[in-house]
Amino acid sequence: MFFDDNMTLDLLTRALVLGPLTVAWVIVTVQIVGLRSFSKMTAFDFVITVAIGSLLANAAVASEWPAFIQSALAIPAILAVQAGLAWLRRTSDAAREALSNDPVVLFRNGKFERDTMARVRVAEDDIWAKMREANVLELGKVRAVVLETTGDISVLHGETLDERVMTGVAGRKDD
Repeated sequence: MFFDDNMTLDLLTRALVLGPLTVAWVIVTVQIVGLRSFSKMTAFDFVITVAIGSLLANAAVASEWPAFIQSALAIPAILAVQAGLAWLRRTSDAAREALSNDPVVLFRNGKFERDTMARVRVAEDDIWAKMREANVLELGKVRAVVLETTGDISVLHGETLDERVMTGVAGRKDD
């Protein structure tokens, strides 16, 4: 690729040139597309982030220029798809419904929402761990545990819970 007659020098040069070059390319591309590129708003955003990382790694270890260029060009192409999906989600209710997951309540006012937990495949132990991680000291102060659209689990605890905090969360009202 760089030094056809000296494999060691070629490997060293590729490692020192292609990795930083690809990182710089990702930075430039993200500056154009926007910081949302690496947000965790939806499952699709997570997939895009993983794909970009994979392409960056492929480009960094490419042994031929066509492989490097293909990976480098795929990065903005995938980011363009993400931007298009984000635009669709903003402008179309049908697209928003198809491309998004609603956050759901897993635990509310001292009770596990077992049907919801089974549907979204979250175990009770996962919720206990998240409560400990959120420094819950009194179970009676846990107002809700929510599985967010990103897959993160939020623990809402304190004396009261303003229902506006639960905007968009499925199962937000007490039955």
